[in-house]
Amino acid sequence: MVRRGIRARHVLAYDAGADSDPGRAAAHVLLTDAEVVVAGSRIVAVGPRGAETVDEVLDLGNVLLLPGLIDLDALADIDHTILDSWQSRELGLGLQWSRDYATHRRRAVFDAEERAFIREYSFVQLLLHGVTTAMPIASEAHSDWAETFDDAVAMAEVARRLGLRVYLGPAYRSGVNVVDADGTRSVYWNEELGRAGFDDAARFLDWAAEQESDLVHGALLPCRIETLSEELMRRTAELAAKTGVLVRLHALQGLLERRFILERFGAPPLEVLARTGLLGPDLLIPHAIYLDTHPRVDADTEVDLGTLAASGAAIVHCPLTSARHAAALDTFARYRAAGVRIALGTDSFPPDLVRGIDIGVTIAKVLAHRLDGATYADYLTAATLGGADALRRPDLGRLTAGATADLVAFRLDDHRDGVLDDPIRTLCMNSTGRATDFVMVAGRITVRDGVIPGVDLPAMTRRAQALFDRMRAAYSERDYLRRPTDELFPASFPAK
Repeated sequence: MVRRGIRARHVLAYDAGADSDPGRAAAHVLLTDAEVVVAGSRIVAVGPRGAETVDEVLDLGNVLLLPGLIDLDALADIDHTILDSWQSRELGLGLQWSRDYATHRRRAVFDAEERAFIREYSFVQLLLHGVTTAMPIASEAHSDWAETFDDAVAMAEVARRLGLRVYLGPAYRSGVNVVDADGTRSVYWNEELGRAGFDDAARFLDWAAEQESDLVHGALLPCRIETLSEELMRRTAELAAKTGVLVRLHALQGLLERRFILERFGAPPLEVLARTGLLGPDLLIPHAIYLDTHPRVDADTEVDLGTLAASGAAIVHCPLTSARHAAALDTFARYRAAGVRIALGTDSFPPDLVRGIDIGVTIAKVLAHRLDGATYADYLTAATLGGADALRRPDLGRLTAGATADLVAFRLDDHRDGVLDDPIRTLCMNSTGRATDFVMVAGRITVRDGVIPGVDLPAMTRRAQALFDRMRAAYSERDYLRRPTDELFPASFPAK
């Protein structure tokens, strides 16, 4: 088996000795002028250059070599925050489905082949931003309800071809957020479609298990907690327990969600998750912001943080997307001190965890009124070891002998980044995920010199733009007031 030596100026290695010392926390350590030796899909050694015999040397130069980043809320779509994160409340209502549209006129904006292309485009973007493992999420706004078994299979096949590891399944729901004719928000329910979607998700788990590929893993990915019936939540928990797969469910991400849950179930979101059997170590909760300790939540208790930590569930913190929607985790340090497991996600375009880390650290400092309210090491650990822990994959998120060979290198020699200090802080504060130069997934090089072999990015971008324009135009037919696109999406400045 060929042994490759991947050399870099800076290497973030894993302190494997910490596992055997109960007095020390497992951690990354920074090596200078170091080498990661890979054979097949595994790392066999990490250390000084030339310390191991290799058959081939890849010297990446002045880069920071990290474990592959793990994005557990990876948008498998063209975009959404550029469309829905800046409106007034009245314009924002126009981006939801109207009840009339949900009941009588809903349609799929894209056909199956176009949906598959959109997923491919998003997966290419993930690799180009240094993500090696992703749990995709797709917007249902332009579907006729949710995702299908065939959609999930198409995603899996694209991921396998590109060399991206994915944990996926078709999204399903028994309800959808709608706007009624008088401008109020509610949920339109269709239990039959929810059951059909669940059946597709169960079928995909069987299909994924048959693939016997480390690039394709099945997971249960229901949409949002307020769009699930109690029956669908219970069935999801039962199937997860039976199959041993993970469940990701968006929850605790908005005050409107909390109101809907209280009205429908007579209990707050965490209590509903517990009584349906979902709350536990196999659950991933994107966002998880609006606990009863949050200053904007009107609650008589302060038990959610302890309940969340005791359950063993992991949260998927998406700092950039949350900030764009005027929300923030309160606070990263508080959740971590309570023992909550924290992974990271992007949940938007671009899928740039480096930018997300910088925004997350900055907001954590503002909320804590302290410069050490969070560190770049804290957040980078969440994007690597935190994600691996949430996936129950001790072979991911670390560069150490025996781990799966997922590596990503970010260039540190761009003149626009200025001078170099600590390489982690320099990357996160002065650069972005676009500095990705090299990506390896399970020993396979998927990005080299910032390029994915065989991918025509200009052609992909042209087609993605055409589909985006069609997607944008379709909002008008869903708007409860049927406003034209230019009114729903006014320009930043008047055009002349």
